[in-house]
Formats: sequence, structure tokens, C-alpha cells
Amino acid sequence: VIFIFCLGLTCLSGFFHMKNKNYRISKSHKELLIPPTPCRAKTNVMFLKTHKTASSTVLNIMFRFAERYNLTVALPADQLFHLGYPRTFVAHFVEGFETIGQNYNIMCNHLRFNPLEVKRVMAANTFYFSILRNPIPLLESSYIYYKNNVPAFRSSKNVNEFVASPTKYYHPADYRENIYARNIMWFDFGYNNNAEDDTKYTQAVLEEIEQNFHLILIADYFDESMILLKHVLCWDLDDVIYFKLNSRSQDTVQRLSLESEEQIKAWCSLDWKLYLHFNQSFWRRIEETIGLELLEKEVDHLRTRQKELMEICLSEQEAVRKDHIRNRALLPFQSGAANILGYNLKQDLDNRTLRTCQKMVIPELQYTSYLYAVQHPHKKRKEVGLPLLWTSRQE
Repeated sequence: VIFIFCLGLTCLSGFFHMKNKNYRISKSHKELLIPPTPCRAKTNVMFLKTHKTASSTVLNIMFRFAERYNLTVALPADQLFHLGYPRTFVAHFVEGFETIGQNYNIMCNHLRFNPLEVKRVMAANTFYFSILRNPIPLLESSYIYYKNNVPAFRSSKNVNEFVASPTKYYHPADYRENIYARNIMWFDFGYNNNAEDDTKYTQAVLEEIEQNFHLILIADYFDESMILLKHVLCWDLDDVIYFKLNSRSQDTVQRLSLESEEQIKAWCSLDWKLYLHFNQSFWRRIEETIGLELLEKEVDHLRTRQKELMEICLSEQEAVRKDHIRNRALLPFQSGAANILGYNLKQDLDNRTLRTCQKMVIPELQYTSYLYAVQHPHKKRKEVGLPLLWTSRQE
């Protein structure tokens, strides 16, 4: 009897040993064995779209995801393409907020962050994320893109001249027009971009951003960012595949001197601190969740898939200058001294493939206008000033 009893225990312990391979131990449940919960795609997502940080590419990803799952997007009201920017966001900047209330799934157009008002629009379980970029190339990009709009940029010859003595050109009185010239990311997150760089103040802001956002991505590591986003949101690889949008031709990039780079760090010191802090937390998050080895493999998969889609969709396999874009409906908005690139699609694509490819290359304004027409068919369509790619939902 003892032998049989022992044998039974051995078998039983063997059974649990095998089961343990498929079960995870949760310390929060007093060491009970609990079946792993399958990963479910998050569909309530708020993306704070910052300026000159590859955020137009992220917006395209968000719009495509919204269409794939038939989700509601919190779009700008009336003829606007941003959610009241540069004014601090309030809920009524969203089209239909009075009737739709908190039943929006996705929010991703430009706004100046205001957590209490955003929470009035988005569900309680919404996932919040944003993206940052190294302030050195960011300021150079802003300078070219907003050259004609920003007084501080307009009155200087080039970016090196501007950053050599910014206070000569930058006047706080022109505060609204000059926001792109100093600590623009700090401003987008809802803070004073002319605030004094005080350690106690900056630390408090960084902590507040950490409380408000579940994830901050880094544009300088865009592919790595997309893999991390995919994991955290439990999305598929094709959900985060992209073609780079709103980029400019290399001949409009101004070379910064080493001295200028140091001057930008000092001039945009709030953005610099913001970037350094979240660049560290970004890599820490990757190590905790994915690991560098798996990250590298997944980035390779992303790039392989992206190349496949480029070969399927694009006639030139790359972005082209504005004067080489054949279909005017795919022409991106042009700004300042930048030459914003776009794409030509291959001829003779079947309808389904064409639709997939069009969604990957359609510029931000045109896509916003289209989604607005789909969600609010009784409202006047947003005027882009270009031919329409789609007049109604055609799947």
C-alpha cells in the first residue's frame, strides 16, 4: 500500500511538473497556479502627436488600425486638422463630443496635452503614449519646416546663425508664433516652453509625464519603437508596418556645427532633459519586456516586411520629391523651405492591394479628411485643396 501511495505521489508530482511548464506562478495570488491570460489587442489608445518627431508616420499607423477594427477616432471639429493646437486642449475641440461623449477609441491628431480634458473624451482604460526626438536634429527640422511661419526663424539667415545667439531673434512677446523655436516637445506636453530650467521643476514635470503616459517612444530608434509598441499594445506586425511619411529631401537639411549642437542643448535644455530621461526609460523598458536579442530579430522582420510591401506598392521603391508625385491626391502638405517627399504607387494593382497601398502612403491631411467624411457623413467635408483619393468608404 505504501509503495502504491508513493508511486501515486510520484506520478502526481510529475503531472504538476509537466503542467508547470504551461502555467505561470503569480505571487500576487498566494502562489496559486493560474493559466496564462492570452494577449488581447488594446483598442482604446491615445497618442500625443508631438512636432517633427516622425509622428505623422505614427498617425498613419493609428488611422489604419482604427479602420481595420472599425474604431471611432476623436477627430478635430469642423475644418480644423488639429485639436485646437496651439491652444491647450479642451474636449469640445473634438467633432461630436457632445453626443459621442467618452465613446472614442483612438485619439492621435495634434493637440496640446491637457490630461483632465483628454480623459473626458477617452475611456478609463485608455492606453496613453507619445514620441520624443533628439532636440538637436529636431530644432534643425523645425527651422526648415517652419522657416516662413516663425518670426525667430524668419529673421535669421540659417539655423547655425539662429542658435549662435537665439535671444537676438527670439522674442517672448511673439510667444504663440515662436513655440516651434524653443522646447517644442515640452510645450506639446502642456508645459511652459520658456520656463526656467530649475531641477526641482523639471523633475516634477518628468514625474507627471510618467504618471500620465504608459509609454514614451524615441523617434531616433523608430523601428525599435514600433516593435516595443507592438508588444505593449498586443498588436500584429502588420499593424505597425509603415512607409515613412512627411519626410523631406536631403538637400533641404542644414548641417549643424558641433558648436551649434551644444548651443541647442542649452537653448532647448527642457527638451534635452525630457529626451535624456525618456531615452533611458525606453531602453530599460525594452530590456524588461522584450530583451535586446529578440528586439533585433523583430526589427529585422519589420524591415523585411516593409521591403516586401514597398516592392508590391511603390513604382520607385522609395519616396520621391513633390514635383515627381504623379497623383495629386497623394501630394503631402508643403511647408517652409522643406521639400516634403511622397510616393508613387504601381499601376495595375488589384483593388484590394491598391487600397492597402493607398492607406500606407496617403498624407495626414487627406487621411484625416477621409475619416472625417466616413464618421461624420452629414458634416461638410474638410477641405484639403487637392483632389480626393476616396470619396466614400470603399473596402
